[in-house]
Amino acid sequence: MNFDNTSVRRQDRLLSQARAEELIDAAEYGILSMVSTDAGGYGLPLSFVREADSLYFHCAPEGEKLRCLARNPRVTFCIVGRTHVLPGRFTTEYESVLLRGEAKVVADDAERMHALELLLGKYCPQDLTVGRKYAEKSFHRTAILRLDVQSVSAKSKAVRG
Repeated sequence: MNFDNTSVRRQDRLLSQARAEELIDAAEYGILSMVSTDAGGYGLPLSFVREADSLYFHCAPEGEKLRCLARNPRVTFCIVGRTHVLPGRFTTEYESVLLRGEAKVVADDAERMHALELLLGKYCPQDLTVGRKYAEKSFHRTAILRLDVQSVSAKSKAVRG
């Protein structure tokens, strides 16, 4: 992944590449943000899995998300790690990772099934046999999106004392 924190405004709050990759791999979900068909923003939480420099998502084969991506495939995906609100200090400790890239619908059936197997491995590793059967049964009504990540930045805030 092209890890690049140079565009982060608060250079004193950078998160390391190693920690950013830990957050990406461990996160249950992130927020995919796109340009909607009415020129506004459109963001939604999605479960995902990473393989190399790509993220995979599964979804229905129709809907607003697919219309947005057909119009403009450039997206961001935000993952939030640990947070801790400090009311008496009027601040919040946090970790976050922002991935930028292009998302597209995967057409190749072998890659689609591979992505579903990766998702099964992440979210239900104890039930792979049943999960594969479920994936095969619902394969015709499942779309797979692949986000080819072009850049990653990450930051955090830790409050001392």
